[in-house]
Amino acid sequence: MGHHTVLFSEPTGRSSKRSRKPLPNLSARRVVTAVAVAASAALALPATASAAPAPAPTPKVSEATLQSLGAFVPAIIGSAATPGPDGKVNADLMANAKTLAADSGLPPDLAKIWDRVISFLEGTGGGGPAIPTGPGAPVIQQFLYPTLGNGCIPGGNSVGTALATAGPQQAPAPGPARGEAGFVYTSLGTGPALNNKEAPLTVAWVNIDTGKTGQQSLQRNEKINVAEGPGTFTTIAKTGKGRVISAIYGNVTTKTEGKVVSCTIIPTVGLVNI
Repeated sequence: MGHHTVLFSEPTGRSSKRSRKPLPNLSARRVVTAVAVAASAALALPATASAAPAPAPTPKVSEATLQSLGAFVPAIIGSAATPGPDGKVNADLMANAKTLAADSGLPPDLAKIWDRVISFLEGTGGGGPAIPTGPGAPVIQQFLYPTLGNGCIPGGNSVGTALATAGPQQAPAPGPARGEAGFVYTSLGTGPALNNKEAPLTVAWVNIDTGKTGQQSLQRNEKINVAEGPGTFTTIAKTGKGRVISAIYGNVTTKTEGKVVSCTIIPTVGLVNI
C-alpha cells in the first residue's frame, strides 16, 4: 500500500489508555497452554502462500519455515515456564528441547535461532537480541523472526514484524516504566489497526528469572499509524526486571482498502532483557 511506517511517536504523557494488566493469578501452565494452542493452530494453516507487497524493506518470509518454528514454541516456552528443583529453567525440559531441535533436521538458519533461544534461557551468555546504541536510541529488541498473517490483505498475506522495548523509555506511547516491557506488532501493507475483543492479538510472556507470567492483548495505539496504516498494535506489560521470553499470536484486525479485515498470524517469539 506504500504507507510510511512509523513505529513510535512522541507521547504527550502517560495518560493514554493501556491494555489490560497481566492477570495476577495466571499460572505458567496457562501461558504454555495458550502458546501451544496458538502454535498448533498455525500448523493447520494452508501450505501455500506468498507475501503481499509491503513497504520496503520487507523481510523475506517462508511459511514452511514459520511452521517449523511454530512447532518448537510450546517446547521452548514450556522449558522457561516450568522451573526445576533449583528454581531455574527446567534442565530436563531444556534437554528435551535441544534433542527435539537436533533430531528435526532443521536448516542451519533455524538451528541458529534455537541456539540463541537456548543460550538466552540457560543464561550461558549470549543469545540475547542486538540492542541499538547511540544518543537517545530507544532500547528496541526485535523478535527472533518476522511472521505472516494469512489473508491480512485482500487476496494476499501480510508480513508481520514484532519488537519489544525495555523501560523506562517513551516508546511505545505512553512508554513502559522501569520493570515494564512494551510490545509492538506491525502488519505491513495493511490499513490502520482496529481493536477486536472477540479475536484479539495476544502476547504471552514469562520472566524466567522471577517466574512471573502474563498474557494480555495488543491494542490499536492512537499515536501510531492511525491515519493510513500499516496496522500497528501495542501493549505494556509489568514483567518486572529480568530475562523475558514472549510469544505474539492470534488475530490482526485492520481497515484495509475500505474493508474490515481480520486474519490469523503465525506466532513469533521474542527475547528481551528488562
